[in-house]
Amino acid sequence: MSTLAPTLQAYFTDRLIRQRQASPHTVSAYRDAFKLLLVFAQQQTGKLPSQLDVSDLDAPLIGAFLDHLEVERGNSVRTRNARLAAIHSLFTYAALRHPEDAAVIQRVLAMPPKLFDTTVVTYFTEDEIDALLAATDQQTWTGRRDKTMLALACQTGVRVSELTALTVGDVHLGTGAHVSCLGKGRRQRITPITANTVQLLQAWITERGGSNTDPLFPTRRGTPLSRDALQQRLAKYAALAADSCPTLAEKRSSPHVMRHAAAMRLRNAGVDIVTVALWLGHQNVATTNIYVHSDLALKERALARTAPKNFPPGRYQPSDKLLAFLEAL
Repeated sequence: MSTLAPTLQAYFTDRLIRQRQASPHTVSAYRDAFKLLLVFAQQQTGKLPSQLDVSDLDAPLIGAFLDHLEVERGNSVRTRNARLAAIHSLFTYAALRHPEDAAVIQRVLAMPPKLFDTTVVTYFTEDEIDALLAATDQQTWTGRRDKTMLALACQTGVRVSELTALTVGDVHLGTGAHVSCLGKGRRQRITPITANTVQLLQAWITERGGSNTDPLFPTRRGTPLSRDALQQRLAKYAALAADSCPTLAEKRSSPHVMRHAAAMRLRNAGVDIVTVALWLGHQNVATTNIYVHSDLALKERALARTAPKNFPPGRYQPSDKLLAFLEAL
């Protein structure tokens, strides 16, 4: 009898859903990881997925699977590591149920994530955000919806899953206006909103109507907007706005870039990193440190404070337009 099938089923129903109460997004991500692994294991062992044993998924096979993800499927190192994290979670659970496979399980659990270069985060500047919002067609229902949605995302920094899951009742426009969402790790988070965002939301909710349980940003059919639909809408507006704001053409416009924009707006305003972490819903402040590395203005202010005596701080500025032209070549 297969030892993997009942263990995997119990892992999802008992560990992930019942004990950890994992979000649907986490469950689907882990599901996809194991679907890929089982298909790969079938090709390598010749066994049907329902016939596999835990011992069949040994360290060499898992290592080959991770290489397959990167080389043949073109997955990034981050995606590879996420798949490995799902496998580690399953094998930690399997260790308690199958002590006879302890040696195989321990070798898999000892496989480390792959290191990768950390790049500077991409974010929208204030001018780029203004250009994106201006690109929405305010003569149409979808254009008014999209302007409100993009403005809210860039100001609050909510995740894509949080943004698309918002309901009308999650928005509070009275004194202390804010939006409430259930974030990563099932943590409830309240984020204040500015007066400009309040005005957009007031107009949109009045037009949108509906009950408190209805999606805040629905499709024409009244269903919640999907992640892919949001990505497509943002890419469309970025392409349109690139005519008036050329820097948008140089950036990869994704919904997560709007979250970065909110974080960098706070950093540029002098907000400390712990507050930014609370704002974004980061459980670990170390996650938020990527915005410290991306804040060139902050680094320049630090450099100015450490400049030698009798030496004017700041960047070199050419004193003549012709010199400025030559410097730009």
